[in-house]
Amino acid sequence: MRPHPIRTLACAICAICVAAAIAPARADVVASDDAGRELRLRAPAKRVISLAPHATELLYAVHADDTIAAVTEYSDYPAAASRLPRVGGLGSIDIEGIVASKPDLVVAWRSGTPETQLAAIERFGIAVFRSEPRSLDDIATSLERLGRLTGHANDGDRAAREFRGRIESLRATYAQRPPVRVFYQVWGSPLMTIGGPHVITRVIEVCGGRNVFAALDALAPTVDPEAVVAADPELIVTAAGTDGRIVDEARWARWSGMTAVKRKRYLFIDPDLITRSTPRIADGAALLCRAIEAVRAAR
Repeated sequence: MRPHPIRTLACAICAICVAAAIAPARADVVASDDAGRELRLRAPAKRVISLAPHATELLYAVHADDTIAAVTEYSDYPAAASRLPRVGGLGSIDIEGIVASKPDLVVAWRSGTPETQLAAIERFGIAVFRSEPRSLDDIATSLERLGRLTGHANDGDRAAREFRGRIESLRATYAQRPPVRVFYQVWGSPLMTIGGPHVITRVIEVCGGRNVFAALDALAPTVDPEAVVAADPELIVTAAGTDGRIVDEARWARWSGMTAVKRKRYLFIDPDLITRSTPRIADGAALLCRAIEAVRAAR
């Protein structure tokens, strides 16, 4: 007796469905980096090397610390990061050491690591995620993408939501209040500030402040003291390093007519809370918002 063709087809379809159900699901892990390049991993990365302190913090923030095989110099937060193996420092990474570690993924600071070195790593078949957050939401999306690439998607999404929530709370409180003119000093000699594209400019805006050099296109342009005087900031902000204040009030005392100097309005912030593009920038933003609000209230 010949098999009924309909019954045969039904059995074949059933067999295919059963096979699909019991076969392990496998799909590439895909994410774009801050250079607009698409990364495609066959599976979530199990060994990751971080080539920047902010990248190390981002990986810890998404609970991917179990994947970190090595980091570079100055990766010191959280404290556990200080005990990880080193593969060089800024601009002097150990490519041989990186390759020998057999990472699935390297997370690099796009503008802090020469492109020639990143390309050399990629020639060994190692995926490189170029990280360069230029806005506050870029930090959140970095958390989401790194979470996905390391198999910690839920943690990455949660960390992104929490960070966005903190920033939105500050923005809702301060952004629409009367603006305060702010000068952010990156360095004293030469005198450097931040331009419009810098993420710190976005932090200032969240607080209802206005970067007096926001019209400049460079990330960290050099300016003349006279230009600062002409901008007449109401608050001067800078970061404190390991050797103390990068610059103190005495530098500006000669320009006693400048509003910030006249009213002695200075703010020194731990650089790790304001210059690293990580969730901790929300802590730096909270400090800055309070200082700007104090200036606003004292008018």
